[in-house]
Amino acid sequence: MAKEVVVVRFNSVSFDYGRDKEILKEASFAIRPGTKTTIMGQNGAGKSTILKLITNELKPKSGTIHVSNNLKVAYAKQIISQEELELTITEFFEKCFEEKIYAIAPKIDTALEIVNLEAAHDKKIKDFSGGQQARLLLASALIQEPELLILDEPTNNLDAEGIGHLMSFLMCYEKTCIVISHDADFLNTFTDSVLYLDIFTQKIDQYVGDYYNVIEEIATRVEKERRKNAQFEKKIKDNKEKINYFANKGGKMRLVARKMKEEVARMETNKVAVKREDQEIRDFSIPTMEDLLGEILSVESFTIMQNKKEVTRKADISLKKNEHLLLKGPNGIGKTTLLEKIATQQNNSAKIKEGVKVGYYRQDFSTLDFEETVHDSLESIMDIKNEQKLRRISSGFLIDQTIINAKIGSLSEGQKGLVAFARLTLQEPGLLILDEPTNHINFRHIPIIAKALNEFKGTMVLVSHVPEFVEQIRIDKELDLAN
Repeated sequence: MAKEVVVVRFNSVSFDYGRDKEILKEASFAIRPGTKTTIMGQNGAGKSTILKLITNELKPKSGTIHVSNNLKVAYAKQIISQEELELTITEFFEKCFEEKIYAIAPKIDTALEIVNLEAAHDKKIKDFSGGQQARLLLASALIQEPELLILDEPTNNLDAEGIGHLMSFLMCYEKTCIVISHDADFLNTFTDSVLYLDIFTQKIDQYVGDYYNVIEEIATRVEKERRKNAQFEKKIKDNKEKINYFANKGGKMRLVARKMKEEVARMETNKVAVKREDQEIRDFSIPTMEDLLGEILSVESFTIMQNKKEVTRKADISLKKNEHLLLKGPNGIGKTTLLEKIATQQNNSAKIKEGVKVGYYRQDFSTLDFEETVHDSLESIMDIKNEQKLRRISSGFLIDQTIINAKIGSLSEGQKGLVAFARLTLQEPGLLILDEPTNHINFRHIPIIAKALNEFKGTMVLVSHVPEFVEQIRIDKELDLAN
């Protein structure tokens, strides 16, 4: 391995999911041994597709992909599939290997120790919190002892302790690593180089340096390209004016005009294709239902996990219109479980006022029907069908003609998140329940989402492990499940 120049190389690779969903167009890049590479790109650009091409889960339409001979690759995906949720810890880790591994228990314990997680081997995956499942995904890759470690959104659902632990691990990790993440500070800690997947050109640009240096380099490049084009535009305009003047003079002047036309054509050809920034979603607001009066939500008690046992604690939470509650606590304590019980009214000690519409954003998007088209999903949430309004709202969330008739299950995780926000906007809820709403979301969209939540006039309950996001939102009350 040490003698290899590169571990992964793409040579003019093209890939698409059909005529209207081109992902890569003659993309080329190389990854050297021992480097830590970040893949950047807009939601839906195809970042996860690149990882699946590397692992041979997908095949390119054209071009070649070289992966070093006998390279052991492990891929920690964004989420655990619905089918795997019923597995025990032992069964989950056994699936990481093609052949049966005898005496796998010590290997499982070692992998769990690396990700700072304790668990009985007969415990089912569905009984772990979102943050704990994120650690299990990393452990499932590490147990394979790979030479190339691939991580797809590894910080999703992790609390501050979990992210810190992951950062420390990756900084000391000596083998090759490829990461997709929207967490800028996390990426900047260990990134050596960046692969930027341009959703507009379907090309890949490769940059050397840490994350913030690359962001600055991209901005500088864009400005240079714009200045160069401005110079071309000025010359083209001047020449066109002269062409009209000489063409009307007749005689030899027409020959001059013809030559100037040819020069204008050359300059048009030489204009630089300015690198376009990732699109941002438009500013939006989530309207709340009318006639929202009195106490909207009350919580008298809740159940948490403490020392592997369920413990019930008293609470005195009362929320009215325009009040926002932040629900806090470490991974595994029971935040997601409490939100679900509130939203589905399974907790007798948490009451929602009768008639109040609940907008529920789940971190696993299980409130979405993956077999439904995006259009039908959006339309189903509206009290009054209005196609023009549906199209206007959806376009603001970058839901265009290429995906509005696609099944939700075919979308990237980031696109599913934007569909979920579009649904909340069309639903006009009285009570908004949000479980880690920044997971999978492009960092460019996060301030816009924070602004919309900050201005929400209904009642809101929020769970988020991203302090920079929470700081941008008005919080009126807090409930820390750990205290």
